[in-house]
Amino acid sequence: MTSTEHRATRAPQLWWLVLLAAAGTFALTMGTRQTMGFFLSPLNTATGLGVGSISLAFAFGQLWWGLTQPFAGAVADKVGAGRVLLAGVLLVALGTYLTPLMTTTAGLIVAIGVLSAGGAGMAGPSVLMAATARLMPPERRGMATGVVNAGGSFGQFLMAPLAAALTMGLGWVNALQVLGLIVLLALPAAWVLRGPGFAAAGPSSAPSAAKPARQAMAQAFAHSGYWLLSAGFFVCGFHVAFLATHLPGVIAACGLPAPVGAWALGIIGLFNIVGSLAMGWAVGRWRMKSLLALVYATRAVAVLVFLFAPKTEAVMLVFAGVMGLTFLSTVPPTVGLVAKFFGTGNMAMLFGLVMLSHQVGGFLGAWLGGQVFEATGSYDWIWYIDIVLAVGAALVHLPIREAPVVRVGVQTGTV
Repeated sequence: MTSTEHRATRAPQLWWLVLLAAAGTFALTMGTRQTMGFFLSPLNTATGLGVGSISLAFAFGQLWWGLTQPFAGAVADKVGAGRVLLAGVLLVALGTYLTPLMTTTAGLIVAIGVLSAGGAGMAGPSVLMAATARLMPPERRGMATGVVNAGGSFGQFLMAPLAAALTMGLGWVNALQVLGLIVLLALPAAWVLRGPGFAAAGPSSAPSAAKPARQAMAQAFAHSGYWLLSAGFFVCGFHVAFLATHLPGVIAACGLPAPVGAWALGIIGLFNIVGSLAMGWAVGRWRMKSLLALVYATRAVAVLVFLFAPKTEAVMLVFAGVMGLTFLSTVPPTVGLVAKFFGTGNMAMLFGLVMLSHQVGGFLGAWLGGQVFEATGSYDWIWYIDIVLAVGAALVHLPIREAPVVRVGVQTGTV
């Protein structure tokens, strides 16, 4: 271990620098992506492609965001997070900047679905959470992942009203391009998070060694808890992508002013900060599988109540707040369980595979939302599916055994 590494592992102020870098990157990439739904209507008006076709570009982005993460995670496990994050931030900025220049479905798929979403996957949670877990001592990892997750939520809270203000002042085209340039503020984080990871003081805290990718995947695929965790995260992706893409449309369909949609997205981000920090605190005190079951059950109840409530501005904002509390609070316990099962050596790749399941659900949530609305003129059937999936996700976590996988000759990872 170098003297720099020794200083990093023993200086708490550098732990906060790590958290600032990871949370700030997630804030800028996640905030930009989650705000894109605000521009769906202007894109539709400008291109005349239809909500269904534009939703396909958003849906492809959800899928591609997930597909990039296992590969980005595998590269980061080998060479460190810095180079991967650098490329990712540049791609998000480029894709966002080019989006308003695209006039065809194929062009939107390239800008939104390939460049922006792929870059956000490279600079996304699998790489950021793994880098944070390696650079933080084990006893701080639960809260650290909550802080990083809250960073993504803060980005959404900040970017959604900013997008609305920029649109009013500059027009939607310039607003999108300014957001693309703002993402470049995350570039310095690539330097902070560039290393492959520091060992915490003491041999019992050392990160588990990385295995060959094929061996790590074989071990994960043989673990029933890993499959159940992935199934639940699929449902999370469906919820998150549908809300991020179509909540402004849901609000418009209820006859409410367009700014309510931007504020609803912002409130989701604001309350998710609370949910993420609370979950980061809770994962060290209660069983992570039980916390995940509680989150999904809460979503099911919230959507059911929303369906029967009057669709006023106050109801919309309260609903956004409740969903915000659960929006990405699934991430800290999911990250925690992956690390607990398999250690941190291959964590970026293995969590990236779980994120891929999340984004397959995200593809369906974004795409089906547009298809159902065009077919029925309403989002009601998507809400019904949402409730059923949430109940299923709450139940599927209960059989998970929270125990590390016994690895001969390799130290068991801890959380």
